[in-house]
Amino acid sequence: MTTNKYQGVRIEYHILQSFPVTCLNRDDVGAPKTARVGDSLRARVSSQCWKRPVRMALHEMGVKTGTRTKNLDTMISAACIEKGATPEQAVAIGKVIAKHLSDDTLIFVGKGELNHLTEYAQSKEFDSTKVTDKEVQKLLAKVFDPNIDGLDIALFGRMVASATSMNVEAACNFAHAISTHRVSNDLEFFTAVDDNPQDEHAGSAHMGTLEFNSATYYRYISLDLGMLEKVMDTAAMKAAIEAFTKALFIAVPAARQNTMSGLSPWDYANVLVRKGQGIQISFEEPVRSENGGFSKPSIAKLKASLNAKEKMYGSLFGKLGSYEIGDEFGGNIDDLAASLQSHVTA
Repeated sequence: MTTNKYQGVRIEYHILQSFPVTCLNRDDVGAPKTARVGDSLRARVSSQCWKRPVRMALHEMGVKTGTRTKNLDTMISAACIEKGATPEQAVAIGKVIAKHLSDDTLIFVGKGELNHLTEYAQSKEFDSTKVTDKEVQKLLAKVFDPNIDGLDIALFGRMVASATSMNVEAACNFAHAISTHRVSNDLEFFTAVDDNPQDEHAGSAHMGTLEFNSATYYRYISLDLGMLEKVMDTAAMKAAIEAFTKALFIAVPAARQNTMSGLSPWDYANVLVRKGQGIQISFEEPVRSENGGFSKPSIAKLKASLNAKEKMYGSLFGKLGSYEIGDEFGGNIDDLAASLQSHVTA
């Protein structure tokens, strides 16, 4: 029986990040998303909205990532053609294999898994009539390797209803980012000029409005080291911690970046390594501005709330490490990543 020495151990990122005029995450009518917390309206960025730029940041950093697609059949077909299948054989067997794994839904698949599926198709002489769902699902039951198939699958998880053997439990947990203070969305009125007008007295060729806001957001993300240990060795875990921490640092939602650039870095982060129940700060009571800004009072509120929770939890708090980074607190992202890696030992 193997033991997991990191069972229940998580890295918790408590991040404060301020953005000026932005619309980081839009709702169905194009307005910035909001949520009511306590008795006040807050700006909100959904967890999904921040997960994708983190995945893209991992990819840009050279980390191997999986492919999330509805078109698994075309990926299998292309790989089968490279192995010698005719186009007709490749299309047929690609559709059959993909149908056994995904019923017109997005699915995460890694390079190694795709290779296994292609080799399976080759072993069947690319004859789609010889493919069975049990064989396909059994094939992928134990072949997932995040070093080949994509760190993002290990981090964000995978649920395949028709092939539960492919399920991977997510190692990271993202909360919706909320503003620490009250917000009210504003309107931008804009016009566009026609460079080739037919009437020299014509005014604007187009007029419109866009909603935006500005906010200091509290972001909570946790990384479960016990989950990572199930699929990685020590060296891979260390690399994953560094990559994930740096991706969190640089990733920003992409909405309206061309017209409302929102590229502000962290104001402050308190990163804890703990064993026990995760602890998220609610900011149920909105902070009030201090000298015209929300960043400093938000930092003070976050630090006070974490200290209060530590006292309340006593021995159950399970703190193994605590690290601060910010303009007024020193430190840099490389030092933070190295400190977090030190909690993983051979």
